[in-house]
Amino acid sequence: MPVSRFNALKADSAWQKLWEERRTFAADDHSPKPKSYVLEMFPYPSGRIHMGHVRNYTMGDVLTRYRRMKGMEVLHPMGWDAFGMPAENAAMEKKVHPGGWTRDNIATMRAQLKRLGLAIDWSRELATCEPDYYGHEQALFLDLFANGLVYRKESTVNWDPVDMTVLANEQVIDGRGWRSGALVEKKKLNQWFLKITDFADELLDGLESLDKWPDKVRLMQENWIGKSQGMQFRFALSDGGSVEVFTTRPDTIFGSSFVAIAADHPIAQALAAKDPAAADFIAQCKLGGTTAAEIETQEKLGFDTGIRAAHPFDSAWELPVYIANFVLMDYGTGAVFGVPAHDQRDFEFATKYGLPIRRVVSDGEKTQSEYFEEESFTGPGTLVNSHFLNGMDVADAKREVIRRAESEGWGKGTTVWRLRDWGVSRQRYWGTPIPIVHCEICGAVPVPKKQLPVVLPEDVSFDIPGNPLDRHPTWKHVDCPQCGKPARRETDTLDTFVDSSWYFIRFASQPGDKPFDRAVAEQWLPVNQYIGGVEHAILHLLYARFWTRALKRIGMIDIAEPFEGLFTQGMVTHETYKASDGRWLSPGEVVRKNDVLIEAEGGGPVTVGRIEKMSKSKKNTVDPEPIVDQYGADAVRWFVLSDSPPERDLEWTENGIEGAWRFVQRLWRLFDGLQAWEGEDKGLDRVLHQTIAGVAADIEGLQFNKAVAKLYALVNALEKALPSASRAHAIRTAILIAAPMVPHLAEEAWAAMGSDGLIADAAWPAVDPALLVDDEVTIAIQVNGKLRDTVKAAKGADKGDLETMALANPAVQRILEGATPKKVIVVPDRLVNIVA
Repeated sequence: MPVSRFNALKADSAWQKLWEERRTFAADDHSPKPKSYVLEMFPYPSGRIHMGHVRNYTMGDVLTRYRRMKGMEVLHPMGWDAFGMPAENAAMEKKVHPGGWTRDNIATMRAQLKRLGLAIDWSRELATCEPDYYGHEQALFLDLFANGLVYRKESTVNWDPVDMTVLANEQVIDGRGWRSGALVEKKKLNQWFLKITDFADELLDGLESLDKWPDKVRLMQENWIGKSQGMQFRFALSDGGSVEVFTTRPDTIFGSSFVAIAADHPIAQALAAKDPAAADFIAQCKLGGTTAAEIETQEKLGFDTGIRAAHPFDSAWELPVYIANFVLMDYGTGAVFGVPAHDQRDFEFATKYGLPIRRVVSDGEKTQSEYFEEESFTGPGTLVNSHFLNGMDVADAKREVIRRAESEGWGKGTTVWRLRDWGVSRQRYWGTPIPIVHCEICGAVPVPKKQLPVVLPEDVSFDIPGNPLDRHPTWKHVDCPQCGKPARRETDTLDTFVDSSWYFIRFASQPGDKPFDRAVAEQWLPVNQYIGGVEHAILHLLYARFWTRALKRIGMIDIAEPFEGLFTQGMVTHETYKASDGRWLSPGEVVRKNDVLIEAEGGGPVTVGRIEKMSKSKKNTVDPEPIVDQYGADAVRWFVLSDSPPERDLEWTENGIEGAWRFVQRLWRLFDGLQAWEGEDKGLDRVLHQTIAGVAADIEGLQFNKAVAKLYALVNALEKALPSASRAHAIRTAILIAAPMVPHLAEEAWAAMGSDGLIADAAWPAVDPALLVDDEVTIAIQVNGKLRDTVKAAKGADKGDLETMALANPAVQRILEGATPKKVIVVPDRLVNIVA
C-alpha cells in the first residue's frame, strides 16, 4: 500500500521512463479507433521554457489523455518553430552559429518539457530549421509557383533598418519592427509574393464555418481581410489627364473638398521629377508610417500639386489635388477624394489646410451645409445638401450614385480588400532558402525537385549587418538548371510564417520522399483542437488557412480549414520588482524578511510593481525547472489548471503552487489504508457519478478550472465519508478521473492498488445515468418569508407531506408557540413558507 507521503520526483522519473520505453503515446496511423488530433502551437526554441509554455501544453495534454481514456487514437505531437531573427541576433552577439545555438536550445527545452510528463508522440518531432523539413517546404513552394500562386515583383516594403530585412504589415507594430523595435522605413525591392488575395472571398466566407473558434478571432480576421463595397471612378484633371479613385462612400460625393494621391502614385512621381518641393515632400512621406494603424495616428500632411479635379456631377466645381501621407498606393487605386464632414482622417486634413467642410449626411437634427463640429460624423442618416440624393438614406444614395456613374460611363461599382498579397522574401540567412535560380537568359528558374533541398551553407559570417547569403563567395553561384549558363541562387529566404503554415500537416504524415501522404494526412486533419495565444489571430492563423486552401486548390489535399476548434489561452503573469537604482529584479533575487521584500544580495529595498505578463525584459519570469524539482510535475500541472479560467490570465504565486502541492498530497493519502470495506453510501455514489460526468464535460469544454473544482469537492466528500464499499470504489475511481491532470500520481496509485497495465491506457469510468439525477432535494423552511431551517426531502414529495414536515420542525414550533398558522405556502421541491 502507498505510504502517507507522495514522492513526486521518484514517481515522475519512473513513469516518464516507462511511458517512453513502451511508446505509450505514439499515435497509430492504422488504428481502427476514432481519431482525434490535439495540437498546441509549437514553440520557438529561445533557450528555456517558461510558465506560459507549461500552461499551454498542460491544457492540450489533459485533453489528450482524456480522449485516449475515451477510446480514441490521439495524435499529440511536438516540434520547433526554429528559423528566425533571434538566432541570427545571437550569432552576432555571442559569436556562435545560429544552427548550433538553435539546436542546443531545442535539446534544453525538450528535456524541460519531458519533465512535465506530457503525453506527446515524440517520434514525430520536427524542427523547421532541418533540411528534412524545409526541403519539403521548398517543394511545396515550387508546386504553388507552378500553379501560378507565387510571383515576383518590385514593391514598396516595410524595411527594418536594424534587422535589415523586410517585414509583413502584420509584423509592424506601431510603426516599429516587431522584433527589433526599430522605426520601419519604406523601401522598394524585388520580392516574392504568395497570392493570398486570390483566396480573399474563401477566407472570409470560411469564417462562418468556424463555430468552434472564439468570436473575437474570427472578427479580427474578418477585419484584416477587410472586404469593402464601393465605387471606382475617374476625375478629369486640369492638366488634361485624369485620376482614378476608389471610395466606399459614393453617397458623400457632394461633400467632396479635395482629391489625395499616394506618394508613389504615377502623378506624384511625374511631378517630383520636375518639382524639387514635391520630391522633398515624397521623401518625407517615406519616413512615415507604413501600416494602417500608424497612418491613422500620425499627423496628416499634404502637398498641393496645383492640379485641379473636376467634380463628376458639376464640371465647374474644382477640387485641389494633394499628395498626402495618409494614402497608400496598394489600397484601391492609390487615390481618394476627401469628405471631411464624414471621415475623421479627411476632417483632420481639411482642418489643417483650411479646406471646405460640407455636411451631406444628417442625423436628423442638423441639416445645414456649414459644419462646425469638433470631429466628423460617420453614423447613418439622411442625405442633405446633395441635389438629387436629398432625402435618401445612405444605402439608397450609394446605389443611386453608382447607377448614374455606370450609365454615364465614368465609374462602376466594385469591391476592394484590405488584404494584400503575402510578401514572403526575407533578407536573412536563418530561414528556408527560396528554391529559385536567377539566369540572365532564362529569368527566374525553379530548382529541379531532384536537387532539393537547397541547403543553407554552414560557413557564414555575421560580423557585419545584412544577409550573409548575399555575400557568400560560392553558395549563390550555380549553373542555370534550364540552359546551363552561369547563374545565381535567390539569396532571400522565406518568411518564417511559411514554416508554420503547414507544420501541422507534416506532423500527421512524414514520408521521406514528399511533404506528406495525402491519404494519411486526411485521416487526422483538420486539427480537432488547436491551442495557442490570441496574438497569432492574424499572422499565423490566417496564413495557415490560406496555405491549406492553396494546397486544396492544386489538388494536394482535400482539406479547406486546418483547425476545426481553436482555443486562445490567457497569459501567465507575475509581480514585477525593482531595486532602488531602477534595475528590474527577478523573483529569485528577492526575499521576504519581516514581511518586507528586500534584495537577496545586499538587502537593499525592493519596490513591488504591477502584475504583468511574464517577460525577460522585466525579469518577472519563473523558471519551471526548480519548481518541478521542489514540488513535482503534478503539482505544477495542477496549479496552472486550477487557479483561473483558462481563457483568462493566471497569476503565478508561491501560495498557489504550495496549495497545489498540498492537494496532491491529500489525494495521495486517500489510498493510504484503503481496504475492502462493506456497505453502501448512496449519497457518495451519486457525488461520484456526477463528478465523472461533470469533469468529462469540463475537460471537453476546456474548462479545466471547473474540472479541478469538482475534484476538490469529490476529495472533500471522500475525506468525510465513513468506510464503505462505496467509498473504496469512489477512491479507486477518483484516481481515474484525476489521471489526465496528475498522471504520475495516478500511475503510482494505480500500481499500488494492483491494477493491470498503465492508467494511461485505462478507460474513462462509466456513468450510471440514474445517479446523475438527485432523488433528494433541499427544502427551505420559512416563517413569514424568513429562512428558519433547511431539510432534505424526497424529490417530488407530496405537498401535504412537506407541510406536515415543516410544521413539525422544531424551529417552526418555537416560533408558533402552539398557534395555528394563518396560511402555509408550499412550492414543491423548493420551499415551505408558513404565514403566522
